[in-house]
Amino acid sequence: MRPWPRIPHHGTSTHLKIGFVSLGCPKNLVDTEVMMGQLVADGHELTPQPAEADVIVVNTCSFIDPAKQESVDTILEMAEYKKTGKAQRLVVAGCLVERYRNDIQKNIPEVDAVLGTNELAQITTLCEGLEAKQIAPEPYLYHDLTARVFTTPRHSAYIKIAEGCDHPCSFCVIPQFRGKFRSRRFESVINEATRMFAMGVREINLIGQDTTCYGEDLGLKNGLAELLARLAQIPTELPKWVRFLYAYPNKVTQKLLDTIAEHDSLVKYIDMPLQHASAQTLKRMKRGANADIFLKLLDKIRATIPGVAIRTSMIAGFPGETEAEFEELCQFVEAAKFDRLGVFSYSDEETSGSFQLEGKVDKRTIYHRKRKLMSLQRRISAKRNRQLIGREFPVLVEGPSKETDLLWEARLATQAPEIDGVCYINDFGPGEPRPGEMRMLRITEAHDYDLIGELVDAPEAAYIAAKQAANPFPILPTSSVRPSSIPAR
Repeated sequence: MRPWPRIPHHGTSTHLKIGFVSLGCPKNLVDTEVMMGQLVADGHELTPQPAEADVIVVNTCSFIDPAKQESVDTILEMAEYKKTGKAQRLVVAGCLVERYRNDIQKNIPEVDAVLGTNELAQITTLCEGLEAKQIAPEPYLYHDLTARVFTTPRHSAYIKIAEGCDHPCSFCVIPQFRGKFRSRRFESVINEATRMFAMGVREINLIGQDTTCYGEDLGLKNGLAELLARLAQIPTELPKWVRFLYAYPNKVTQKLLDTIAEHDSLVKYIDMPLQHASAQTLKRMKRGANADIFLKLLDKIRATIPGVAIRTSMIAGFPGETEAEFEELCQFVEAAKFDRLGVFSYSDEETSGSFQLEGKVDKRTIYHRKRKLMSLQRRISAKRNRQLIGREFPVLVEGPSKETDLLWEARLATQAPEIDGVCYINDFGPGEPRPGEMRMLRITEAHDYDLIGELVDAPEAAYIAAKQAANPFPILPTSSVRPSSIPAR
């Protein structure tokens, strides 16, 4: 993939304050950070207060019905600031634009401009109120020299290593507006990660529609495994974590597992959405495999990577899902004993292949099936968490808890940000922590998804403070970006 050609900017010199709302998954968040970066590079200012913004940008999600509704509600909410605040323009970007561009422009007159997922380079032009260049956008993928403003905490960041998807899953509409699968150049990813570690990032999360296909379009046989090995070898003064998300099950190779097991800095965590376990349901999903195949794969993962945590997601109520097929899924979940499991209610998207399937499951049945699956997993998760009491683990300190000032939050390596549970710190032990430190936590209590513990080692505070003071890269306070309530795909 060649570097994205920056469209020459011949806009106004007016200094604008621009506010963002980013909805959906981490992949969408990276797009938001790229748009922010370009606006800052072009001389504009970002603000976390929509009432103070001259321009508001809403980066939307449209993966499933709740995501679409949240996007529309947010657009309408931000449109009110054109009446009550300083906002003169409202720009809507992202996946909703790819699906409903004309409808947005026709039905929401408060929207001044729309920006598709392959048109990010025109964000400054649209924010300044200029007419966008009428060119057919090429498939977009940022690179290591792309301007970017980070919205995550200083110690954690995402790197998008690929874009698009070639899998034919019948329930998914993402390939329709994200395009064919394409990988970033190997050295581009390494360069970006090296710079992040140098600025004090302790945890990097690799993302893409399917990270396990990384490098196939570049002629790499074991692209993700090679990339992970190189990332693990980047020198850092203190320990680092590298994880990848969104593994496709038939792409999880022995080479990939061996690589994760070999390097301490590669997090022992596999995020592998399986979607179902019934062979018949998976066939209608155009994914293939069955419960027995998956159980053998899980055995191989656990045998290769001692202590690995495995997360998956399932879809309840896919068209044609019978009681027997759902019961097969429940039996599989009980046998698999996942560390983490998320459940989607099936969303009947009009442009998806599954939209044409017969045997639609009613919403009430879907609701109860989802609840049953989550109840099964809650018991499994609680039991696994109880087994951790009394043990000590390294954690990445996040900061004071959002729930109460009396506790701090941290994460185990097996707890991905914004996806899994957290660890609450109720005893600082030898010294008060700082955000971004890696400390040792002794688990003292266990709940269904979260853990409580006490710190047992000395702080890294001096090192972290020095890194933050020397950080030359712009990082926006996270309050400027609203996390979506829709789970990541």
